[in-house]
Amino acid sequence: MTPSSAPKSAKAVRAPRADIPPQNAGDSFVSALASSALDNELLGQDRAVQTLAKALGSGHFPHAWIFYGPAGTGKCTTAMRVAGVIADPLSEDAQRFACAPKRDTHSAKLLRAGTHPDVRVIRAELASSSADRELRDRKQLNIPVGLLREHMIGGLDSGGGRLDAPVYRSSALGGGKVFIIDGADGLEADGQNVLLKTLEEPPLGTVIILVTKSLDRLLPTIRSRCQSVAFFPLAPELMGRWLDKNLGEVSGASRAFVESFAAGSPGAAVTAVELGLQAWHAELVPMIDRLARGKCPLEMAQRMHELASEVAETAIKRNENASKEAANRTAMGLLFAVIGSEVGRRLHANARNPQALAYWSKVPALIAASETNLRANVNQKLALADFVAQWSVLADATA
Repeated sequence: MTPSSAPKSAKAVRAPRADIPPQNAGDSFVSALASSALDNELLGQDRAVQTLAKALGSGHFPHAWIFYGPAGTGKCTTAMRVAGVIADPLSEDAQRFACAPKRDTHSAKLLRAGTHPDVRVIRAELASSSADRELRDRKQLNIPVGLLREHMIGGLDSGGGRLDAPVYRSSALGGGKVFIIDGADGLEADGQNVLLKTLEEPPLGTVIILVTKSLDRLLPTIRSRCQSVAFFPLAPELMGRWLDKNLGEVSGASRAFVESFAAGSPGAAVTAVELGLQAWHAELVPMIDRLARGKCPLEMAQRMHELASEVAETAIKRNENASKEAANRTAMGLLFAVIGSEVGRRLHANARNPQALAYWSKVPALIAASETNLRANVNQKLALADFVAQWSVLADATA
């Protein structure tokens, strides 16, 4: 039974299997994602939804997809919507042609609980709960092939044991099966290569959705075997309405920062407010002003390290299974994103000032170089000190 030919009435529903336990029992991430997909409106992605709805309604839904675009624009939420339609044996044409799953069926309830046996969301954080000690000890900076084997394609684990392949099991509820790989740009090269066989010879009734911020991070052989759907930042007016509705309590300078930082991404706006990135911005702006005058704020590198460390430590306290390295990398990414949003604002403000434009246009390269150093495990404090020092001489170099 293919996902597109899922039963259209209760009479056609095959009895659920009782021998397959749910893999992600009580997965809070999946539960929150499913609740958002089932209950909330998806703004600004009409083209993507129409493409998927047309394919679902056609009766010939492709088995492999790539959803790509900026973070926080609804890629994973849309993937869960697709999963909700495909995995529910009670889905009808109304759900397929709207790409909108039913909200009150048994399948929907399992999705909300994060326990649906036919819908799996594979992501780097799952390594912390792996049965494989080698996977548990990893830094969660990417999706290793071992994690892909454990949760999807099967094979041998690090100890030589044979892993079952969930992707080849039949549906537990009688609908279709969906595997969502969130952060697919983090798939290691060997994992992408191993995945090719499954994409070439997909199990009947199974859909695989790769969610990524960067299409170019996936191998050409992967891209050629999948249908691609682009997701875009919200237009300024639509983003403004979203902020009014969801973050109306944020106003003044904080609102201006959040809007600039989010750049059309509702997810990024939520992150900014939840982590208090407005305070980061307010503290860093005077230091950036001094750098623009050719001064070197000696305390900046240390303060950047402290800000990122505070967020990383909070993340680890909230989730005892979180990887310290992954939390630090995420925090540093947010820190540079805050600085980058301010640099972008100044580039725009100085669009008609050639000398100032020449100066600010060089800063993004410094940010990119520092992020590369940090990914290469260069000492964080040294990398930040080098970043500030190089920025401080930029004014003289530009002049």
